[in-house]
Amino acid sequence: MTDTPKNTTDQAEENRLITERRAKLAAIRSEAEAAGGTPFPNDFRPANQAASLQADYGEESKESLESRHYQASVAGRVIRNRGAFMVLQDASGAIQLYVSKEARSFAKRLDLGDIVGVAGVLHKSGKGDLYVNMEQFQLLTKALRPLPDKYHGLADQELRYRQRYVDLIVNPEIRELFRIRSSVIDFIRRYLNNRAFMEVETPMLQVIPGGATAKPFVTHHNALDIDMYLRVAPELYLKRLVVGGFERVYEINRNFRNEGLSTRHNPEFTMLEFYQAYADYHDLMDLTEDMLRSLAVEVLGSPEVVSTVKNAEGEVLQETRYDFAKPFRRLSVFDAILHFNPDVSAAALSDPEGARELAEHLDIPLKDNWGLGKVQIEIFEKTVEHRLDQPTFITEYPTEVSPLARRSDRNPFVTERFEFFVGGREIANGFSELNDAEDQAARFRAQVAEKEAGDDEAMHYDADYIRALEYGLPPTAGEGIGIDRLVMLLTDSPSIRDVLLFPHMRPE
Repeated sequence: MTDTPKNTTDQAEENRLITERRAKLAAIRSEAEAAGGTPFPNDFRPANQAASLQADYGEESKESLESRHYQASVAGRVIRNRGAFMVLQDASGAIQLYVSKEARSFAKRLDLGDIVGVAGVLHKSGKGDLYVNMEQFQLLTKALRPLPDKYHGLADQELRYRQRYVDLIVNPEIRELFRIRSSVIDFIRRYLNNRAFMEVETPMLQVIPGGATAKPFVTHHNALDIDMYLRVAPELYLKRLVVGGFERVYEINRNFRNEGLSTRHNPEFTMLEFYQAYADYHDLMDLTEDMLRSLAVEVLGSPEVVSTVKNAEGEVLQETRYDFAKPFRRLSVFDAILHFNPDVSAAALSDPEGARELAEHLDIPLKDNWGLGKVQIEIFEKTVEHRLDQPTFITEYPTEVSPLARRSDRNPFVTERFEFFVGGREIANGFSELNDAEDQAARFRAQVAEKEAGDDEAMHYDADYIRALEYGLPPTAGEGIGIDRLVMLLTDSPSIRDVLLFPHMRPE
């Protein structure tokens, strides 16, 4: 998709305003140079932020505030001009400025978007609004481009993604969304650090792309004269660290997968991966449930997460509440298929031919080399995933589709693996790790065979990782949580682009 072009009249008006602003800047530059100064000074240091002034003095009476004679200084962007009053916006919020007699000439030369520094006594208007009297004032940056119309804002969604800097200026709800994202990551770090996990860093450039079934980005290292890959996951390096004796490790990492774009997929994304020795997948499900419940309460103020469906005008058509306070449901892949497909028998789903017939009936395209486990997963993804509304752990994934997970001791057809779903979206993937070096080598060889058969997403054979396992990996459980999808859930965002500051897009 491309941006919706502006009509000729709008573009001409914008060009006219830019020309006027450049002329103002030329005059300001000339005056500053004549005085031996600069048009873009960097010597103003605000003592206050808008939000702290509102919090500290917003409830104080007009008379009490007058008696304080409190000297405030703020800096930020002029976002409204109401004649005698202007509104300044900084990183925390907005506050009014009163244009004193001494500031009138200065204020007349300002345009919306200009960045100013102002100092003066803090007052309260008859309507109860705080304002700073403009006793000292300074232009810090001249904005050459006009801000979008305050009523229509930046309406074109594609343009908002491309010009996120403008989106953040004019849409306070977008700034709040990314504050929530930052709070989510901060909470996760504190939660894991308090449980003796150590944060580590592993290579983004890898000789062998491992840790996930995905198509990698390829680059070339000139000095070593070898092709390298942007990592698809940090998993194999983190488990090497567990071999080395770090029994609880995690990384909040950037991963890269050369795959499609959608509302849930971006080629560059953020994952939390963590590993705990002497634990299994049940331990990690317990930890995940507690972490996400605590996260919702701290970041959102409630264990209930709200999801809405809106029309083009932003009106809410449907609302769903996901309850993180209740125990999360746990179902195996097999039982989930039977639960959501009551006409399917356990005997048919357990039989390779029966499962293929069912998949074909559901119009699922199959490959000849797929075994029963892969066919079951295709049926699960087609008929179950989107119906997993409330918080649910799906467990016991087939070994065929879980090349790094430990086989179940009671049923080697499946692994000790889970995925966590909310609102039909996969949020997390975890399992008891495979620590049998010979079993892992055999599964890598099977993946290589699939790659040679044309599967671009199949894994490579990582000989060094096998060597690490041969030194001994203690019983371990590991998990990955998609930070972007988690933030989508917590902020009720319909697209992954909404929660990425700078999503990937086609060039203009």
